[in-house]
Amino acid sequence: MPELPEVETIKNALIKGIGQARILDVIVYNRRFRMTVPDDFKERILNATILSYQRIAKYIVINLDNGISIIWHLGMSGRIKIVQNIPKKNEKHDHVILSTDKGCLIFNDARRFGLITYCLTSCLDKFPPFAKSGTDPFSDTMTPLYLFNRLHNKKIPVKQALLDQSVIAGIGNIYASEILYDAGISPLRESASLSRNDCRKVVESVRKILQKAIDAGGSTLKDYHKPDGSEGYFQFAHCVYNKTGQPCPNCTCQIQKTGGIQKIVQGGRSTFYCATKQK
Repeated sequence: MPELPEVETIKNALIKGIGQARILDVIVYNRRFRMTVPDDFKERILNATILSYQRIAKYIVINLDNGISIIWHLGMSGRIKIVQNIPKKNEKHDHVILSTDKGCLIFNDARRFGLITYCLTSCLDKFPPFAKSGTDPFSDTMTPLYLFNRLHNKKIPVKQALLDQSVIAGIGNIYASEILYDAGISPLRESASLSRNDCRKVVESVRKILQKAIDAGGSTLKDYHKPDGSEGYFQFAHCVYNKTGQPCPNCTCQIQKTGGIQKIVQGGRSTFYCATKQK
């Protein structure tokens, strides 16, 4: 699933590639996603002009001049493609096309775990996935004290807490492992055991790792590609994710004794870490 850096990269590509365009046509070939595309989706957005784009957690929000916002989530395998014109022949799994006076946006989703829908812009904070969403990693409210207050009563491992979207919105499995490695915090530690100084380290690493990933265009491991079809490059900078048994950078551990980077499963998700560096 695209995580915050990938969604931010896609949002920035839409700003650059489409910008404040007018929606000329809407073609829906398949309405069956995680949330069914509303029957009046075309009617509500046709002929409206795009005012702005924003990312909320792992969602792309496109705000229109008629008081409507398009809400887009890519699920496990979704892609947004930017092309010049409506294709004469669709690629497999092209389900929704938004045609504008500056190009076309195509929603391609093989598994259909994503969604595309709309909401009144004035009611975005009440849209179900946003209503219970935690703070954004780049928000001024994301402080060490905020994180300490959210974690100090939690008995679950800190890695799982970072994946809790009601605590911090947008962090997924790849970046949770990378963030904790950078902060030197073991993913096995109980959330409530983190001191305020530990929380400061985590907050700093959250912003550092996510910004580096955004700058690199995200991580392409399986399905993720940018709207122009190119790949992200942050996977080449991963320190621990999917590197079981390998030596980790900037560490004094002896791989012959430690076995290198370790992999465990927490809450059904793979976690990668260095037992020497992360305490």
